Formats: sequence, C-alpha cells, structure tokens
Amino acid sequence: MLSVPFLPRNWTNSTDNFNEANTVIVGLPYDGTCSYRPGTRFAPELIRIASYGIETYSPIQDKDLDDIKFYDAGEIEFQLGNREDTLKKIEIAAEETLSFNKKWLGVGGEHLVTYPVMKAYAKKFSDLHVIHFDAHTDLREDYLNEKLSHACVMKRVCEIITPDNLIQIGIRSGTPEEFKFMKENNTLVKTQESLKQRLKFLENKPVFLSVDLDVLDPSLMSGTGTPEPGGMTYNELISWLMLLKNLNIVGADVVELSPHYDPSGVSTVTATKIIREVLLLIN
Repeated sequence: MLSVPFLPRNWTNSTDNFNEANTVIVGLPYDGTCSYRPGTRFAPELIRIASYGIETYSPIQDKDLDDIKFYDAGEIEFQLGNREDTLKKIEIAAEETLSFNKKWLGVGGEHLVTYPVMKAYAKKFSDLHVIHFDAHTDLREDYLNEKLSHACVMKRVCEIITPDNLIQIGIRSGTPEEFKFMKENNTLVKTQESLKQRLKFLENKPVFLSVDLDVLDPSLMSGTGTPEPGGMTYNELISWLMLLKNLNIVGADVVELSPHYDPSGVSTVTATKIIREVLLLIN
C-alpha cells in the first residue's frame, strides 16, 4: 500500500462506520425528466468536492459536523435512461436505510427522486408530513403526458401523504390549476408567522424536509435547471429552516443543483452550505 495520503471522495468529516451514524447521505445523480436544462446528475459529486472548501462549523446553529455522526454512502448507480429502474433503486435504498433506523439525506439530482423516498417513508411513518421549499408548485397531474416527472412530484407525494400533510414555501411559479390546488388544500405558506402557526400542529409528528434549490433567487443560484426570478436570499432560506429546529425531522433531501450552469462554482458552494445546515438541523 502506498504511504502517501489520498483524499477520500466523500463528504468532509463523515464517518466510515455505518453502524455509528445517525444519518446516511445518498447521492442521487438523476435528471431523466428535467423539463428545461438538464445537468443535475452531476451535482452530488461536485457537492462532495465543494464540502472540503467550507467550514464544518455552523455559527448559525452553533454546531459542528464533528458533533454528529453521518455516513456518506456514495452515489447510487443508475441505468441511464431507465426511469423505472432508477425510482425502484432509490425506494429500495431508502427502505434499507430506514431498516437500520438511520435518517436519509438525499442529494440530487432532480426533484423526482423525492417520490420513491416518500413511498419508503410512508411504510414506516404514519401521519408523515412534508415541508417543501421550491420556486415551483410541482403539482401538475402530468407533464407532457408523464405523471412521473419532476414537475409532478408533489402531486404524486400528495397521493401518499394527502395534501393536508403538505406545507409549501417559496412557491412563485405554476399553472392556474396548481395554484387553485394549493389554495383549496391550504398547502402554501407565505409568511414565517403563518408557518409558526402551522408548526404548532406538528409537535412530535414525523416530518420530511425537501429543499429544491431553485427556491433561491437565480442571482445567487444560477446553477439550476429551471431558474425562477423573485426568490429568497441565502439568509432568508436559512431563517425559514431554523424555524424547523424543534421538529421531529426524520429525513430530508436537497435537489436541483445543475452545477455547470454556474461556472463560478458559487451555486455549488451555496448548495453545499445549505446541505451542511440541513445535516446539522436533522441531527
């Protein structure tokens, strides 16, 4: 064996002991249903690299990655172009993660990767709630005659958890039908005060957190497949996330970074810092 040190290809400060970890990071390099600009399949690897360029300490939460135990499982190998195989592999991986009583932290990839995870989570957790940060409603019944699309993912999730258990934040784009659905089912939360009221009913209930990075304004998150002007700043997103710190968050994912649309790399670093905060938040 060579004596010189080699850098690992996993998240900085992750443990190599699966059994002692509370959370498992899983890379989901899939962008098979991207409706505008593909490229999210390249995100998990570049996020891992970027993790070595940020501090492990969060002054926002006064916590350090050294204070928690998490395992980087690497990336699931998908059969290119086979959506059904991809979704099945994700569901099986999520089920296996939960069978070891670990929390899932998915790193996408496009937003459709959330759907099979919800299928696995619903088998273990009754009355599961989802808090969804996004620019888009993702509530279409179908997109180009496809029901399994990142544009439809939250509509499919609602078929698993019911709309009553969905909270959506940051939404600013969708069809009239989607906005009507949000209004009729009261899924959209527009202010932090409104969210605080909703959170009173989530005490001790299992919550899954899903963050689509295009919730951020494209002026600072240009590296995404469907940029949507009018979004949050980084600090605004973090302030919303910190309202969730007392919830029973049983899993999470962060999706929709398309790193190559931002050659500066700032979008990738921003995504990595958000994942750090989510990782500390759920542990």
